[in-house]
Amino acid sequence: MTDSNPTQSSSARRSQEPLVAPTPEPLSFSEASALADRVVENVERVIVGQREAIEDVLIALLGRGHVLIEDVPGVGKTMLARSIARSIDCSFRRVQFTPDLLPSDITGANVFNQRTREFEFQPGPVFANVVLGDEINRAPPKAQSALLEAMEETQVTVDGTTHPLPRPFTVIATQNAVEPSRTYELPIAELDRFMKKIHLGYPEEAAEIEVLDRVVGRHPIEGLEPVAEAEEIRRARESVAAVTVKEPIRTYATRLAAHTREHATLGVSPRGTLALLRAAQGRALLSGREYVTPDDVQREARTVMDHRIVTEEGDDGSLVGRALETVPIP
Repeated sequence: MTDSNPTQSSSARRSQEPLVAPTPEPLSFSEASALADRVVENVERVIVGQREAIEDVLIALLGRGHVLIEDVPGVGKTMLARSIARSIDCSFRRVQFTPDLLPSDITGANVFNQRTREFEFQPGPVFANVVLGDEINRAPPKAQSALLEAMEETQVTVDGTTHPLPRPFTVIATQNAVEPSRTYELPIAELDRFMKKIHLGYPEEAAEIEVLDRVVGRHPIEGLEPVAEAEEIRRARESVAAVTVKEPIRTYATRLAAHTREHATLGVSPRGTLALLRAAQGRALLSGREYVTPDDVQREARTVMDHRIVTEEGDDGSLVGRALETVPIP
């Protein structure tokens, strides 16, 4: 039998073969917890008064998820993402989403090499450990959809060839909550791929004064140094995955999701239930525990579930609140 595509290069055929990276040895729970504390404290050198938001982003990173930060302009969304990335010694790329952005501007494209007379894949900015999608809702759905496969399967497919992404891989996207006439609404399928959606809000007076004091001269992010290696993050991810989630906790998360399905046009998907448990595992690790409690699930429920729910009249998060009040803890 001959090759169905004789013009395809051997290197392109090899890239279609599944690449399974060896599973790294997990850090001890104490080491992983200390690593998380170092990253949070390092980011707080730049981001003032937003410890909860910092922890939310870190939980998504350690829980093999992605995070969407939505708020008004100028409250530090992009700076938070940059600070997290600079705290880890890993690859970082930024994509500025604009109306004329093409999917190939994100994933990369096959380019003809005049010297070898073959097409070679030129990877796009999505090939990084931490990818910042800045103002993601300013690009049309076609460009936004370029992230779907990457966020779900940690790979991209271009012209029929699959290319694995580096590990760890996390997308931190930002979007403005204003100017709706100049932006595109994110598809539900893409929203569902974000583990968390968070809001920063305006800082309190004392925090804003401290921000001004820090940045009047040299911005603190310019001197921010990494406090963790990419390999440590990979190992910490394995530590989070090893956090114990007993059967009653799994039942509780399932019933919370079921409550949203019964009272909404579109409720939390099974992917959302899994994201809730992974976020709860990350919260437990940050709290120095090797097991998940109902409090961990409740604390993570809003940031994980709110953006996955669609109701006829729109939802302000009250449905998740009612689920937390109504569904009994096993």
